[in-house]
Amino acid sequence: MATEGKFEVTLEPQQDVAAPAGRMSMRKVYSGGLVGTALGQMISKRTEAGESVYSAVEEFDGALDGKTGGFSLFHVGRMSSAGQSLEVTVVAGSGRGDLEGIGGHMTIIQEGGEHRYVFDYIV
Repeated sequence: MATEGKFEVTLEPQQDVAAPAGRMSMRKVYSGGLVGTALGQMISKRTEAGESVYSAVEEFDGALDGKTGGFSLFHVGRMSSAGQSLEVTVVAGSGRGDLEGIGGHMTIIQEGGEHRYVFDYIV
């Protein structure tokens, strides 16, 4: 199945000046097929040459197309002069409530300062 919608994200630096990478807490509010909130942590690194990577884990709680519960999403992103890639997948075994057994992946689209998603999933 597939569902889509929007989310708002708030990032708060959790910087450790001795660390070789940046860390942020994140809070998301989802609307559309996903209705609820997610809390998570993100770690990122940017090189002097302009290459960058990030990984994150977020814990969603709410409803997915009317089914209540929660699950975890794992992000891996890369950006370079050659292009960018982003993978966002459901953490296997993380589903709770009506979403137990969920699997899938999310596509995130950023345009004009707005975040949209398309979430392909099975429960």
